[in-house]
Amino acid sequence: MSKLIGILTSGGDTPGLNSAIRAVGKTLLHEGGYTLIGFLDGYRGLMENRFVELNDSYLSGIITRGGTILGSSRDKPHKMPVGGKIMDMTDVIVQNYHDNHLSGLVCLGGGGTQKNSYRLASAGLNVMTLPKTIDNDVMHTDVSFGYDTAMMIATEAVDRLHSTAHSHHRIIILETMGHKVGWLALGSGLAGGADVILLPEIPYDEQVVADAILRRSREGKKFSIVVVAEGAISKRMAAIRQEEKDGEEKVEAMLKTRTGELAANLEKLTGRETRVTILGYLQRGGTPTPYDRLLSTALGSRCALEIMAENWGHMMAYQKNTIVPVPLKKVAGPVKYIPENHYLVECARHMGVCLGS
Repeated sequence: MSKLIGILTSGGDTPGLNSAIRAVGKTLLHEGGYTLIGFLDGYRGLMENRFVELNDSYLSGIITRGGTILGSSRDKPHKMPVGGKIMDMTDVIVQNYHDNHLSGLVCLGGGGTQKNSYRLASAGLNVMTLPKTIDNDVMHTDVSFGYDTAMMIATEAVDRLHSTAHSHHRIIILETMGHKVGWLALGSGLAGGADVILLPEIPYDEQVVADAILRRSREGKKFSIVVVAEGAISKRMAAIRQEEKDGEEKVEAMLKTRTGELAANLEKLTGRETRVTILGYLQRGGTPTPYDRLLSTALGSRCALEIMAENWGHMMAYQKNTIVPVPLKKVAGPVKYIPENHYLVECARHMGVCLGS
């Protein structure tokens, strides 16, 4: 009887999930003679025992598809809405794992998924994970799949906004995803030639941003492109977060209207007409880039080989042009912020790109 492996996708959908599922499945089927089942809608599907068999036909033709064929959710095993209450369903998940006679479970997701997978590993399950996120904030991997596609979409948006900004002599603010980290804003902003890039890691001063735009005007440059991560905060907001008892909650509330207020304030300070474009979920959608397909395929195939070797409790990571297993204990919890001296940050500063500080 072949060994049975379960797989699920959790958290926000990301380009490359289907190619990763395909790589895990095809390698297990081809090399190991395993049987693979996919749990639907993340950990909720595992808790409710909803799954499909992922045979070779099911895995065929999905490498170019965005999203995830298995569906996803943000439900956590230990904090799951059930019957109007938030309940710890870890024991139910563990029981379903054993009732299905699973040899192991593969979880595809970002930082939250890595933490939840580690909890399940600590409960005695054989778990492996893959790093997916457009935010690129998973620790111990140089890059996560989904980031390249999202950065391409955001960069294309910057490219397109240049023409309308130039035609109307406007300030155009483009908001990207990135609630805790600014990798997406930094990458797309630099690649697209933005004049101002605002990141969660570097609190900004609106007057500094306005002065940079006015300086461009004096140099005869009649438009400016501002790329701002959704989690970028002003210095005033950073002070509130640090000094007030409920500062975190206040800042979260302020972020909901922050980009519009930034636009209004920059218009007052510069006298330039200002417009806002919020990319939102566009950054997650559509066909993954070839790079993301290759990265997710390599990660998924290596994951399957580690499963065959029964090297459980690891996340597959991309480090220095190779795929390596990293213990889940090291991955779960920390966030990969942009270092202040990162080479792209230094590059932006040397080129005169305003970072708001």
